Amino acid sequence: MTDNLAHLPFGELVRQVRACILCAEFLPLGPRPVVQVSEESRILVVGQAPGRRVHETGLPFNDPSGDRLRQWMGVTKEEFYDDRKLAILPMGFCYPGTGKSGDLPPRPECAPAWRSALLERLPNIELTLVIGQYAHAWHLPDAKKSVTENVQNWRQYWPEKLPMPHPSPRNNLWLRRNPWFENEVIPELQERIAQLL
Repeated sequence: MTDNLAHLPFGELVRQVRACILCAEFLPLGPRPVVQVSEESRILVVGQAPGRRVHETGLPFNDPSGDRLRQWMGVTKEEFYDDRKLAILPMGFCYPGTGKSGDLPPRPECAPAWRSALLERLPNIELTLVIGQYAHAWHLPDAKKSVTENVQNWRQYWPEKLPMPHPSPRNNLWLRRNPWFENEVIPELQERIAQLL
């Protein structure tokens, strides 16, 4: 599919992404791809997949996870939702539904269908925030088995990429057990973002 997308103007590619129904039969609330992207974007945020609230509003990271992520980044909502500054491309563009222990994983059809074609059109990205295990697996070719190991090894990817835990309130215990992340990594992240923006 990616080969067929290479010739499309950027605006048409994004229109097709937003109209995608590739895995509609598996989505409990139906398809609603939620992405934020511009060819001018300087920072790329790669999460897992939209949650229910994001699905309802169509606004990425419009939830407590987003509040914490913006705090970690040291940016305002206005900066965060400016597509000339930030692209937001989760591993799955639609809300996948809920399982026993939270939201289901991103649908596996999404990334192979769209990801490469979109990333190839983002020439100005200087920092990619790689959030959670599915994003780590795609964006960090030599990723370790655990999110914690990848985040501990953040300096090997820096300053082009930063492996991160998910900012979800479900990760409060991880953050309490790993205070070095907010003490050591977040100040460096904020300084880098301030330079880029």
